[in-house]
Amino acid sequence: MEEENVLSFQEYECYPICDLRSALAAIEKIPGQLLQTDVPVNPDADLAGVYKLIGAGGTVERPTRLGPTMLFNSIQGYTDARVLVGLMASRERVATLLQAPVAELGIHLGKAIAKRIAPVAVSPDKAVCQEIVFRADDPGFDIMKIIPAPTNAPDDAGPFFCLGLVLASDPETGENDVTIHRLCVQGKDELSIFFAPGRHIDVFRAKAEAAGKALPVTINMGLDPAIYVGACFEAPTTPLGFDELAIAGGLRGRPVELADCITIPQKAIARAEIVIEGEILPHVRVKEDQHTNTGHAMPEFTGYEGAANPALPVIKIKAITMRRNAILQTLVGPGEECTNLAGLPTEASIYNAVEAARPGLVRNVYAHTAGGGKLLCILQVHKKTAMDQGRERQAALLALGVFSELKQIIIVDEDVDIFDSSEVLWALTTRYQGDASTIFIPGVRCHPLDPSQIPAYHPGIRGKGISCKTIFDCTVPYELKAAFKRAKFREIDPTPYAPALFDNKYKPNI
Repeated sequence: MEEENVLSFQEYECYPICDLRSALAAIEKIPGQLLQTDVPVNPDADLAGVYKLIGAGGTVERPTRLGPTMLFNSIQGYTDARVLVGLMASRERVATLLQAPVAELGIHLGKAIAKRIAPVAVSPDKAVCQEIVFRADDPGFDIMKIIPAPTNAPDDAGPFFCLGLVLASDPETGENDVTIHRLCVQGKDELSIFFAPGRHIDVFRAKAEAAGKALPVTINMGLDPAIYVGACFEAPTTPLGFDELAIAGGLRGRPVELADCITIPQKAIARAEIVIEGEILPHVRVKEDQHTNTGHAMPEFTGYEGAANPALPVIKIKAITMRRNAILQTLVGPGEECTNLAGLPTEASIYNAVEAARPGLVRNVYAHTAGGGKLLCILQVHKKTAMDQGRERQAALLALGVFSELKQIIIVDEDVDIFDSSEVLWALTTRYQGDASTIFIPGVRCHPLDPSQIPAYHPGIRGKGISCKTIFDCTVPYELKAAFKRAKFREIDPTPYAPALFDNKYKPNI
């Protein structure tokens, strides 16, 4: 994977960001961070195949790299459609978009929870997401003729909306929730929706279904990145009834704007590029790959093809609304964009919880891309006194409790760069003894999409999604810290010796 030369948010004055277009305007100011092409591309696997080589990164099959976000201005089969991919596929870009230090993104996001601002309703004249309206009861309505939903891989169950932020309300309390869900096009006015276990909107769906009613939902696409990142927090940080849009409000210092839908009693994000209005039908299920029979759904964050689900709830589309010259935003899973969306809220939740319990112990947290932002976490700790010995393991146990999907935690000292995998492996090699530095916690619920967490893989696994969680303590015992000091080099300005690398604001690519 190649490193990218990018500028930090301090080195460029960002435009105020309130939607996708203002986010693109901010990124466009930084050389090499927005790539546009007018070459026609097929959304059926070709678009993802192109971006895999340009900027996907993450656990995508090699070769891949970190690169610019990419805007495809010409989509085969569509006269007026644009597709954006990879906006958040770089941690540095996310830092620019959220106006935060790149090394402290999780901490910055954690502070936004305390500063959260509830969303507000706006009048129809401010709902730019409704500049163009397509009603499902109009003759000839077909979602695939309106929006170029892509497939990521040739074996996908069908075309997917990968960044569809679903907004729904508890039918009993009226409380809102937003979550990104897997949405597969199943017909001209139907989508299937996949719920991982415990998702709050699935709780809403079950309540509505028990009453024999449909659940009104909107699918919001092409958004301010702060909305996407804030929406990816999970319980216990955001329990049932917590509106994650308030976190985006805290990040921006102003509320997210919502507008009344045209065809259903629900809200839409007013500055979205595209909104699908619909209802999750009660007692209706559909086979996810009913039209392809591939047995696969789509590439998951683990790097593997996910299995198609045999029975998923169905969303009946009532209308599609959009901005003029709308941009469909997507991602290539299991790329770096998926990692950032899942991982940054993970980092924030863990840091907040450990800081509250043991102030000053944890310096930073990184939800590593190898685990898709969910399964692998690096904890950076600072043992200040002998009494801190052993507390690094308490911090890891807290992290496992705060984020239940974590599988492995690597603990390192404050002199290790947690964002550099070579540094982490160095600590694992020189500050770790397998029989003394490993803590196993078997038989704990984890994430069902990890293919190793099944009884067929190991007879000790009692069910799908159950795992042995592992803590790797790669920290130096406090009493031995003096013997593990890193070699120090002279501080010197290298600019006269290598001006091409150091005479501009770019980070040196060495």
